[in-house]
Formats: sequence, structure tokens, C-alpha cells
Amino acid sequence: MKTFKALILGSAAGVIAVGGAQAADLPMKAKAVEYVKICSLYGAGFYYIPGTDTCMRIGGAIRLDTAFGGNLYDAPAWQGGANGAYAYNQNDFADRARFNLTSDTRTATEYGVLRTYANLQIDWTGQGTSAIAGGSAVETDFAFIQFAGFTFGKAVSEYDPTWALLKPTITSGFFAGSNNGTGILQAAYTASFGNGVSATISLEDAQPYRTAGIINTSVTGLIGPFGATTLGSGSFGTANFAGNASAGDHVPDIVGNLRLDQAWGSLHFAAAAHENHGTFYTTTDADLGHPGAVWGGAVTGAIEFKNIPTGAGDTFRAEAGYAHGAAKYIFGGTIDSAGAGRFARLGSTNVTGDRNSMAMGYVLDGVYTGTNSANGTGITLSNAYEVTAFYEHYWNPLWRTSLFANYSHIDYGSAGDAALMALFKGSGGTTTGSLTSSTTGSFAFATFQIGSRTAWTPVKDLTISGEVIYTQMYQNLNGTFVTSAAGTPSGAPSGSSYEMKNQGLWTGAIQMLRSF
Repeated sequence: MKTFKALILGSAAGVIAVGGAQAADLPMKAKAVEYVKICSLYGAGFYYIPGTDTCMRIGGAIRLDTAFGGNLYDAPAWQGGANGAYAYNQNDFADRARFNLTSDTRTATEYGVLRTYANLQIDWTGQGTSAIAGGSAVETDFAFIQFAGFTFGKAVSEYDPTWALLKPTITSGFFAGSNNGTGILQAAYTASFGNGVSATISLEDAQPYRTAGIINTSVTGLIGPFGATTLGSGSFGTANFAGNASAGDHVPDIVGNLRLDQAWGSLHFAAAAHENHGTFYTTTDADLGHPGAVWGGAVTGAIEFKNIPTGAGDTFRAEAGYAHGAAKYIFGGTIDSAGAGRFARLGSTNVTGDRNSMAMGYVLDGVYTGTNSANGTGITLSNAYEVTAFYEHYWNPLWRTSLFANYSHIDYGSAGDAALMALFKGSGGTTTGSLTSSTTGSFAFATFQIGSRTAWTPVKDLTISGEVIYTQMYQNLNGTFVTSAAGTPSGAPSGSSYEMKNQGLWTGAIQMLRSF
């Protein structure tokens, strides 16, 4: 009996021991996996890509715009077409919906932060088309890599001040010097010297935003002030007024800057060298030669003041620039595809006597003449300058108003004026008409713009804004332009006469912007 009892107790103890061992071998409840880990090194919105030490931020925006009296983003209707002619078939408004998606990655390395940045924009434009400046409904404004002081890819030009993307406007139809917020392909190196002082040297692709065009004024059939334009077309390539359709990309622009960035604001000085070349004197025989390439350039200075005494968050920014044979550093922006360096506007039908008036002008890097190397001339470069100022005031954290103005001017000197005047007075000199033989003056052309934007941010990352701009076009021709083709300007019969006269126009826009 005792033996049986011992056996039973021993068996029970063994079962308990085995059960305890099995319980000890069971896996413990695992800790929750942290799939998304916040990265606080580079600001809000960054997180670590799982399994890496790279921080990433995904962002974007929905932007809805409607413009009145002009083109998208409050760009004045000053580049020909039905709107520039006040024609019955003009668009009284223009609208666009844009989706923007951005990615920003940062990785700490022994050489500093390795950064990549890119964005994708998808547009839908009203009036039955989705096309944008790049000729497609899909656009990439920025795509670059930064490493060890170098920047490679499509980024804001090193010629532009650091606040290039912070201008208090909703328009790309407002001139403000270089004003290229859509990025330029470049290879740049920035050296930092401490205390906010830095310098950059860059090679930047001049196509398409930096090349304003070179024309041969000896060629007939050039595009007139209201003729249709297609970038890159024309029997002579650059020998038309398709402003940024210069044939051939020979040398990148050489750009350098010196900057000071402080809590109070910033100082920015920059210069650029820009190579200019035309095409052959004729398209049928290249052996007849071409004008030699010549270098032009541009310089700019900009200043920014933050939190000025008028109120918390208030800013004042100003810049000025001069260019010789580099006109797009003065007449910048992203409206090239509309007029391609050509400006034309008829008088308003609402103003007595103005319907039969016209202002026109051209933004070109230079002009030349001749049909062969014996009678051909070299390129005469244009001269241009501008001054711009922006002021923004915060009424309170939700409301702010800006005031901005710009004056931009271009001229071609006596030799350039003589060549352009001979072209426009010649029979059949342009596709749409010519100046009368009694016309005097010059092809110097200028624009003055003044505008204001008021923005309301009712909740974080949602901004609703309205803007109004007045534009004055100054031309320096005294005489009459007579059309030679019906329908150019739109709705006008052949033989219509227009007195050369300055023109003014109002435009407006509203925008809703939701960022995330």
C-alpha cells in the first residue's frame, strides 16, 4: 500500500513538473511593433522609414484657382489672343484645380545630411483643356538630391533669393525679376562660412526659362503681335518671336551668389553669365554662316526684413536687377507659353477711342540681321532692368494683407531699334501686319504692376485668398499698326488700323489652398 501511494504521489509530482516546464516554454506576449516611429530631427511630419535610419515626410496640397480678366494665376491677358484683343470669343474667367504631392527624405551621414526632394502636380484646367506650361496635365516642379554641400537636379535657381517661394502673392503673372518658383535643372555647390554666411556656384540649364530668344530681323514672315505662336516653330527656328524657343543648348548658365541669413532677415547678391547664339543666316544653305555667339549676363540684389515694427509676422522684401542679353532674368515667371516673349494688347471696348489702339513689345535676348556672312551682322544684345517690393501685414493670426509692385523695362539700343523698325515697316514683315512708314520711336517696352492680396486662414493649413492687380503696359512707338490678315487680332478684318498707345488693365483672382 505504501509503495502504491508513493507511486501515485510521484506520478502526480512528475505531471506537475512537466506541466510547469511546458508552461515556462510557452512564448510570452510580444511587445507591439512600432511600425511608424516619429523623427523629430528635421521638423514636424517626418517619420523613420521602417528598418532604416532615413526620415521621410509625405505632404502635398489641393489648390483651386479662378482668375478674372486675365489668364490663370492672375496673369494679365497681355500676350495677344482673343483675350488680348478684347474679342467676343475671349474667356472672361479661367480656372484650374491642382493636386500636389511631395516627398522629402533626410539621412544623417558623416558628410552631413543627405536629402532628396520631389513633387508631382496634376492639373485640370477649364475652358476644355488640361494642358499647362509644360504641355501636359502632369508637372514636376522640383526633383533634386542634396549631399555634402552639392545640389543636383531641378531646384529653385541659385540666382533667386532664399525667399523666392515665400512671395505674398497667388500669381505667376506678376513680374518680379527672375521669379522662377518652378525649378531649374542645375549642378550647384554651396559653402557655408558660419553666422549665416554662405556662397554658391552653379551651372544651370537655360532652357526653357532663361532663354528669351534671338531673332534675325532680315527674315520676312515673322510672328506678328497677334499671330499664333508655337514654341520652336518657324522656318528659321529662333528667327521668330517664339521667345524661349532658341535652337540648340550650347552652354549652361553660370550662376553665383553670396547670402546672409539671420533671424532679422536676409541679404542676397547674385550674378549670372548667359551665352547667346542665333541660327544660320538662311535655312537652305548653312554654309552662308551664322552670327557668332556672344555672352550676356545679369546681376541682382535682394533684402528681406522679418517681424518689422508694424506687427508680429510682418515682412518687407525688395529686389532689383539688371541684365544685358539675359532678359528672362528680368522678365521672369512661368507664363512663357502664352506669348513666347511677345506682348500685345488692344484698347478696351468700354473706353471711347481706345478700341482702335494697341500696345506691343518684345522680350528678347538680342537681334541680328543678314542673309549671309557677307552682309550679316553680329548679335545686338538687349538691356533690361527691374525693381520689385513686397510688404505683408498680419492683422491677427488669421488675417493678413500684402501690397506689392514691380517696374520692368527692356530696350535694344539704336542698332537694335533700327533693325526691328525695318522689319515692322517692311511689306509682309510679320505674319499679321506692319507699322506705317511714318511711325517713329523705339521698341523700348516696360510694364508697371501694383497689386494686393488678402488671405484668411480659418484653420491650420487652409488658406482662402483674393487678389487684384493693375498692370500698365508702356510702349514707345508713335504711329499706326495695320493688319494684313483677317482674324488677327481675333474678330478684326484685314486692314484694321491701331494707334500705338499705352494700355492698362485690371485682373483679379481667388484661391483656396489646403496643405497637408
